[in-house]
Amino acid sequence: MRVLFDQGTPVPLRQFLSGHQVETAFELGWSRLTNGELLTAAEGRFDVLVTADKNLRHQQSLSGRKLAVLVLPTTSWPQLRTHVPDIMTALALVKPGEYLELTL
Repeated sequence: MRVLFDQGTPVPLRQFLSGHQVETAFELGWSRLTNGELLTAAEGRFDVLVTADKNLRHQQSLSGRKLAVLVLPTTSWPQLRTHVPDIMTALALVKPGEYLELTL
């Protein structure tokens, strides 16, 4: 699976996703893109966007998109670290075009 980490997604999570191709918005030079621009740039190039931006679904129209969006409850790596199995399960279950907000 091709995974894009939005700004704020803890990069240490990447080491647990070894079976996936993971890139960050920062690495791609997409740090300054608005949410809409980021979604458009990621569409077709990635399968899922991992973000902590809970407002994304209210700010952007996600209908008709093939890109799945997985929303983490926090950007805090110490808090997320103990929930890596839940995050991995969510990545395995999220389908194209779905919006999934994790609560841990």
